[in-house]
Amino acid sequence: MRFDIVTIFPEFFEILDISLLGRARQTGLIELGVYNLRDYTHDRHRTVDDTPYGGGAGMVMKPEPWGEALDEVLSPSADPVVIFPSPAGEVFTQKMARELSAEEHIVFGCGRYEGIDQRVFDHTAERARVRLVSLGDYVLNGGEVAVMAMIEAIGRLVPGVVGNPESLVDESHEDGLLEYPSYTKPASWRGHDVPPILLSGNHGAVDAWRREQQVERTRRVRPDLLAD
Repeated sequence: MRFDIVTIFPEFFEILDISLLGRARQTGLIELGVYNLRDYTHDRHRTVDDTPYGGGAGMVMKPEPWGEALDEVLSPSADPVVIFPSPAGEVFTQKMARELSAEEHIVFGCGRYEGIDQRVFDHTAERARVRLVSLGDYVLNGGEVAVMAMIEAIGRLVPGVVGNPESLVDESHEDGLLEYPSYTKPASWRGHDVPPILLSGNHGAVDAWRREQQVERTRRVRPDLLAD
C-alpha cells in the first residue's frame, strides 16, 4: 500500500519512521510520500492562502498550489482514493479503516486555516475517488493530526504490519462492541485482584466472561453502538 500526503508541514510526518509503521516501510509493506504544498507556489512568499470570496473571517487555501501538487501525486496512480480531513465529512470508523486497508493508493490532503477552496474537491473528483472524512464532532487546527490517526488505523490493518494478526480480532469496534478489559501478572496488585475467571483455565468460561464485559462496557460507555 502507498500513502501520499500533501501538507504545509511535511516534518510533522517524520514520526512515521518509528514503531510498527516504520518497520513496515523498511520492509516494503507500506510506501510513503510527503509533499510540501509550498513547493507548488510561484511567488516569493510561497503563498498558499487568500481571503474568502463573500467575506468572513480567516483565510482559504488557494486552488492553484493544490492543483499542481495533486497533478504530480495522482499522475502515476490508476485508481487512487483522495481523502481530505474535514469536520464536514463522514465520520472515520474502524469499518472505514478496514475498507481502506484494501486500497493500493491513498492520498491525503491536509487543509489548514478555514479550509480548502471547494473547487479543489470538485476537480479532484473528476479523476479520483474523493472522500471528506472527519475524526469526530470537533475541530482541529489542520488536517495533519487527523491524517496521522487515519494512517495509523489503516496501516496496522495491512497484512503483515502487525506481527500477530489474531490480536486485531478482539479489539474495540471490530465487532461493533468495545474491547473487554485486559490483565497480566501479578494476580494481585495494590489491593486489586485479577478476576478469578481469568485464572480458572476454563477457556469457554473466559470467552463468555469477555463477551459479557464487552456488552456491559459498551452499554455503559457507548450505548449508541448497541442501538446501531
